[in-house]
Amino acid sequence: MILQINSARKDFGGVTAVNNVSFDVKQQEIVGIIGPNGAGKTTLFNLISGALPLSAGKIIFKGEDITNQKPDLICKKGVGRTFQEVKPFGNISVLENVQTGAYNRLSRRKEAREFAEHVLEKVRLIHRKDVTAKSLTIADKKRLEVARALATKPELLLLDEVMAGLNTSEIQEIIPLIRSLAEEGITLIVIEHIMEVIIQLSHRVIVIQHGEKIAEGTPTEVINNKRVIEAYLGEEITIA
Repeated sequence: MILQINSARKDFGGVTAVNNVSFDVKQQEIVGIIGPNGAGKTTLFNLISGALPLSAGKIIFKGEDITNQKPDLICKKGVGRTFQEVKPFGNISVLENVQTGAYNRLSRRKEAREFAEHVLEKVRLIHRKDVTAKSLTIADKKRLEVARALATKPELLLLDEVMAGLNTSEIQEIIPLIRSLAEEGITLIVIEHIMEVIIQLSHRVIVIQHGEKIAEGTPTEVINNKRVIEAYLGEEITIA
């Protein structure tokens, strides 16, 4: 297992945002996480990446306890992430944005620049490398967000709604990119509200409601789970 979440809990005062959540993630697996707004999905990402301390429980990455370590240390160990709200450095170039992420593993400017260009080729943004990040479309800002995370050379990548706000054609362009990352050896945990995307991408799906894991299984098992239908989906979904 590359990642083990053991009874993770996060309290904010008298409110428990993540409550006793446990699951494992295998190497090169794509795990989807779904649940209603406010279910605790992004809070869980914050716990894994070190952005928030756990109130209880443990997080094990590649056999090492990384519970409550600082975000920069966790990133250097191989955990990358994107953020729901994309906030690139707007007044510098796309290439410079990605290059800043590359310094996580590379110290020389030439190496960081070359690797940033390689990442931009991968996410199909190389043609926009010299424009300022603030001039990008929403779809390209989402690609840039993925590129900045990839530049840190993650072994585990947490993707937080990278397709939110995109149209159907833009979504269908990003799905192959995410699949290719898994094929190259990166393990992925994906938060998405678009069930069709989760079904297409995920080997396994975890459902969170009110901070608790209420279901786990293959996409077929999850979308036919009565508790999941009642809590989140509202109706059964047919996989084509």
